[in-house]
Amino acid sequence: MSARETAARLEAIGERLDAIDAILVTHEHSDHVCGLPVLLKKLGVPVYVSEITSRQIDWSEAESKKRGAAVVRTFAAGAEFTVGEFKVQSFSVPHDAVDACGFTVAGPAMKIGLAMDLGYVPENVRYQLDGCELVVLESNHDLEMLKVGPYPWALKQRVMGRRGHLSNDLAAEYLLESFDARVGTLVLGHLSEQNNHPEIARMVAQQAIERRALRTRLVVTEPRKQSEVFSF
Repeated sequence: MSARETAARLEAIGERLDAIDAILVTHEHSDHVCGLPVLLKKLGVPVYVSEITSRQIDWSEAESKKRGAAVVRTFAAGAEFTVGEFKVQSFSVPHDAVDACGFTVAGPAMKIGLAMDLGYVPENVRYQLDGCELVVLESNHDLEMLKVGPYPWALKQRVMGRRGHLSNDLAAEYLLESFDARVGTLVLGHLSEQNNHPEIARMVAQQAIERRALRTRLVVTEPRKQSEVFSF
């Protein structure tokens, strides 16, 4: 998203852009960092990014006469660090970026996990997401929609690959095999506009939840629309 779109979505839920204290970057792909330079010009807040990923981003664009250069704080994937009162645990995810990461963020009374842009759910990701109150998990595409959709074949292969994106079926497989039954809310995200539909993602995940008799609440996000607000 652009900085303007980020601001608009925050405003829609009653939050201000200048209330942001820090930014976490998962990887360098443009659909995740295209709005970053302008955000940093406006905010001047620290941005946390892996050392390897940081080398792929042109930080000169984030300079501001008023606030100076962006405050870039790097870490090694797998490291834990502190942002304010929160403990942030980074972990590697299988994606075709140089050093893609997921995060868990733990505060005094809650822990949330974010695992987006990953081709499958390896053991280290499953381990990190255990014990979260809320998990945001990719459910990018319906496999059949992707196969017959508008993408060129090379891009379809990339999306389907082990370092691509998580399909609805693979997300459901994780729910059936080892998803932590203590998770109160599961949020499905990063749904493709061309190769998925929120109701298809919901149906596949809900069937897995019901097969395991999980008491987890399921929320499916929609492209181009902010989610509801989650409070703990």
